[in-house]
Amino acid sequence: MLRRPKPTDSEEDLLREQQRFLSSSALKRPDKRRGEEGTGDHEDPQEDPRDVVKMSDLPDEIPSLTPAPPKKSRFKKEHVRFEDDDPEDHLNRHDMHISAVLSRIIERDTSTVPVCLPVLTGTAFPKVMRRSHAAEQVSEKYIQILPNKLFVGGPLLVSGQGLGSSDAAQETMKIHQENQARLQEMSQEEILEEQRKLLHQLDPMLVDFVRSQKTRKLCGSPAGSSSTHPNLPIKVEKKWVHMDKGENNAWQYFLTLHTCVCLCLRTHLPTHLGLHHHGEDPELAGYSLQELFLLSRSQVTQQRVLALSILANIITKAHAGAFASDLKGSILLTLLDAGLLFLLRFSLDDSVEGVMSAAIQAMRALLVSPGDEDALNTTFPWFLGMYCFPLLPTTKEEEDEEDEGIGEFTKETANEKEERKSDHDVARQDMVKGLLKMKLLPRLRYILEVVRPSPRVVLDMLELLVRIARHSTSTATQILDCPGLMETVMAEFLPISWAPPSSAVPSLYERPVAMAIKLLRVLGTAGRHICARLLNSLGGKERLSRLLVVEPQELMLETEEAFQCSTEAFRLWAVAASYGQSCSLYGDLYPVLVNALQSVNQSQMSTDHALLSLMLQRAQAILVLLTQVTHTAGCHEELSQGAESLPPPPVTWAHVAGLQPTVKGLLKASQKRLGDAGQTEASILYLVFFGLLTQRCSLSQSSFKPIECLQELESLTSEVLLPLQSHQVVQKMMYSLRTYSAICNSHSCIPGSELVPSLPGLGFFGEKTHPSLSDPASPFPLLTALCYLLNSVIAIHRGLITKVLCFTLWLQYMQACAQSRPTLSHCSPLQLRHEHHLLYLLLRLAHRMVPVDPDVAKYASLFHQVALVMLPSLQPGSEYMAHELMSVIIFNQDFIPECISGGPEAAALAELRLQEGFSTPQAPPLAPLLREVCLQLSSVRGCYLTHLAYCKPAVLSSRDTHLGRTPWVQSLLLPNLSLGPALPSDWPFLPLISLYERMGRSDGGGVQTDSLPAGSLVSVIYCLQWHLLLESWREGSLAMVPPVAKLARLACIFLSSSDLFLEPPVQRLMWALFGGLTRPAKLAGLDLTTPPPGLASFHDLYSALLDQFEAVSFGDELFGCFLLLPLQRRHSVTMRLAVFGEHVGLLRSLGVSVQKLPIPLENYILPPEDSLPLLWLYFRTLVMKSLRRAWCPVLYSVAVAHVNAFIFSQDPAPQVCITFATQDCRIHHNCIYPTHCAALLHKHTIYTQTMPCQVRLKNTNT
Repeated sequence: MLRRPKPTDSEEDLLREQQRFLSSSALKRPDKRRGEEGTGDHEDPQEDPRDVVKMSDLPDEIPSLTPAPPKKSRFKKEHVRFEDDDPEDHLNRHDMHISAVLSRIIERDTSTVPVCLPVLTGTAFPKVMRRSHAAEQVSEKYIQILPNKLFVGGPLLVSGQGLGSSDAAQETMKIHQENQARLQEMSQEEILEEQRKLLHQLDPMLVDFVRSQKTRKLCGSPAGSSSTHPNLPIKVEKKWVHMDKGENNAWQYFLTLHTCVCLCLRTHLPTHLGLHHHGEDPELAGYSLQELFLLSRSQVTQQRVLALSILANIITKAHAGAFASDLKGSILLTLLDAGLLFLLRFSLDDSVEGVMSAAIQAMRALLVSPGDEDALNTTFPWFLGMYCFPLLPTTKEEEDEEDEGIGEFTKETANEKEERKSDHDVARQDMVKGLLKMKLLPRLRYILEVVRPSPRVVLDMLELLVRIARHSTSTATQILDCPGLMETVMAEFLPISWAPPSSAVPSLYERPVAMAIKLLRVLGTAGRHICARLLNSLGGKERLSRLLVVEPQELMLETEEAFQCSTEAFRLWAVAASYGQSCSLYGDLYPVLVNALQSVNQSQMSTDHALLSLMLQRAQAILVLLTQVTHTAGCHEELSQGAESLPPPPVTWAHVAGLQPTVKGLLKASQKRLGDAGQTEASILYLVFFGLLTQRCSLSQSSFKPIECLQELESLTSEVLLPLQSHQVVQKMMYSLRTYSAICNSHSCIPGSELVPSLPGLGFFGEKTHPSLSDPASPFPLLTALCYLLNSVIAIHRGLITKVLCFTLWLQYMQACAQSRPTLSHCSPLQLRHEHHLLYLLLRLAHRMVPVDPDVAKYASLFHQVALVMLPSLQPGSEYMAHELMSVIIFNQDFIPECISGGPEAAALAELRLQEGFSTPQAPPLAPLLREVCLQLSSVRGCYLTHLAYCKPAVLSSRDTHLGRTPWVQSLLLPNLSLGPALPSDWPFLPLISLYERMGRSDGGGVQTDSLPAGSLVSVIYCLQWHLLLESWREGSLAMVPPVAKLARLACIFLSSSDLFLEPPVQRLMWALFGGLTRPAKLAGLDLTTPPPGLASFHDLYSALLDQFEAVSFGDELFGCFLLLPLQRRHSVTMRLAVFGEHVGLLRSLGVSVQKLPIPLENYILPPEDSLPLLWLYFRTLVMKSLRRAWCPVLYSVAVAHVNAFIFSQDPAPQVCITFATQDCRIHHNCIYPTHCAALLHKHTIYTQTMPCQVRLKNTNT
């Protein structure tokens, strides 16, 4: 296709394109043969004085400018002329004069046509006929005229109106019968073959038309009318003009206007499909992103709206992963780099409401994840499901170079740095902060208050505010502090009184909106002070009471909206009660709550599944509220004693104790109908609430009656717990745990291709390819609630320990968890958190059952392995669970059966049997070391808990969250995920790292001390003992720690002090651990190119070790073996160059013998060295006697082997320059290796310089 000229083309480009056009093979010279010669039609072009452009090979017809199929004329063959034709006869045949027309008039036979008289009407003028009405009446007239038998037994497509016979219907039926008789004579194969031939010959468009006509006539509906489309984007009101009849074709065209399809650049589509436009590349179909950005700045309003709407759909499809298979990379990152965020923000400032609406739609598609919101709503009623993570980016900001060398008091704060940054820099790191910096909130307030857009736009804006509130506490505070924003939301979408909704003009103003109440709830989760401002300063408590006091059917709203508003109102009250606030409403609304609680079972009898789901969500919100009120009532007695400065809450235990019989009855009823719809979700809340009542009743409550409580627990176990565990539904859930587990299925947490670092989410964007924990069929919520109730029962009644739980059903799931390697990321925080709750409760049950149940004690090592795997993967906010695991399970001898059942002896035998050809002669026997560890486990636990004392504030805050101490809870937002896990993955080395940081290195900016702090030696010994135990019996628990990190952590012992590594206990343990690191399997997995955690590179650490060895080693063999380990041939040459180039002096004291080296010597010799600078250093140290066999046997053997291999190799060697810098060196008489030097000189040509001690060797082969 020839290129269309562009405005940027030069004159040379135009001439070049003209030449291509003239030389194109598609053009032909003009031929004016319109008549015969001599008739005067042909004139000599030379006599024409005009300037005529002559083009050769110009066709007679204008070529088609589109690739559409050429049109065929039905009358073209009638215009063919021959040379022998008489012009007069030709004119007579084609005479169109009026006389010729009137002479051939033939009247149509109208004898059989019925005469229809006009219908008399009382109106003066005829009725106005619209297109749809006219088509409908015409179609109805055809239906009345045609006989019914044509639709039943006659032809479906032919009516016979074109036949000349007076009885067209009989002729049509006769033809139809003949066709039927012929078809009956043919077989099925022949009919299909003829059908295929006919379809192949006919035009596909004609075939589609015939089939559509057949379908319409069979259905009995005329072609011009259609029923209302079931999937309309809007709800059609009855009073809308001319909207009583829907038109499917029009709606389908409307729905396909904004369909986004990714087209390849090589895709060639016909231009008549309507996908082409006048852009820079008009031959390409569709819009490019650059053209959409250009179209969004058009002066035409409709074009701006179209561009923003298409961008919104592109973003939605990108989030859903629709472009993952067609595009490489992320289309969202491309859009953001092109300035999409600023485009949407500028479009919000447009004065046209349509542009603002389209911009809000696109911004909502970019920021809001419907999957994340659905997951948070689903997990809200779960155990500790009210708490959620802030959606903060995990990218760390780079430190400014300007702050280097500035004192702490003169440095800028984080807020000052952020204010100094540009909008682009802030948005690139954090999209929500960038929008807030661009004054998004005041603009949204203006649109809500002044513009008052349509309902869909209002909901989009409220969802945007919800997403911004989920970002962090600071953004929630900014929403609350924005002038007029929350006042507008409260006044317009949460009024105290409102009128019934009218169907005239749909509007969400001056009526309760569920999304607005959800915004208040999400804002309340950001902190107790924000929640108090919402309820008191903004009048939220009065507006909340208006929605809580009546049933949803009495709210004068639509049924769905009424239930959603009531549900969100109870959730908001539950959030307030989680801080101990608004509990005074509990006494006022107690009859309403009890009535709603008792009507839960009756509501589940509904046959309407949509209504049942809404009623169930409301019942769950009520039970969550009662749970938080019970937590608050349980703290009343503690606060009444005056131990804290906080005032006691207005609810006491007597206010909630009466709910226990009601909940117990509901629990029994739900257990009997567990397989029915909605019973599983209801049972979750019953179990959690009853477990809470049982737990709180026994904790420092003056009304606690032990004997009655034990009898009630025995009754509960026999009537509810045991039948519930043996229920088929519950056992099926236990077997399906692995399927829905995020720990066992790491692929379910893999982030998508459209992950934006500046806009994190919870990983629920797009289609679900794997079953997740938040699915409706997930077994985790019910089983977690069941384990919570079992823990509460066993903690009070110890006699039920062996009766209430069968661990056999859980073993398959726990074995899979013990072999997994979960990782903390932004794509799995919600799933991992709730699964950790289940594992923690199971381990607490195991802690109580292992000492008393021999059948459970057989799996103690499995429980210990699960706890060790779970510990480093706990998320921020789970510090209390980590503390409890370390206190009762990790260092508990009951969970390490190897300490009792001959584990040390078995380890010693395994060490003798699995030496794999190489042993560590200095390493002591493992059996005494492990036996000593088993005797000191309690001291080891105290050592680690002491070093974790810096986590005490986080542990106390997590304890208040986990135990429901509502007066002390400050926020329902958990700590930021960017802080990392609750414990680092290398927590077993924590005492070593702490000692290294306390001692401080001179090159690290700290203060280096000469003496060790008190108790440091004991802490180091306990740390090494625990590490030895894990390496011997729980090797899988350290799989998350790479070997290079283990080596770096053990090296801290040499760098922390000048004589710590010389202590005999440290020497014994270090030799044992070094022997484990030097096994062939471990050596093969050691990768020193990967930087250890906390270090820039391993080479920096190794340089510090070399300096320390030269200073304080005294030739220690243990220290020497650690230095020799990175010098293997497979590791980087930079460390060998550092030893032989910068630290030659340590070769005098590195006296580790070949026999004492636990690493095979072949690892240092093979393959031959190919680094010429290192070979020269080897040769120099040998010639200059810096390296001797008596001083450094290992490296002496290595240097000799590599120099030998280089000298006597048969391969051509490149040019090498060797310089002897010692005056005593003379090749001819003072060389200590004459054989090697002679061979070296024989292989190379010598070029001497002026100094006699310098020799330059050049390869003779080059």
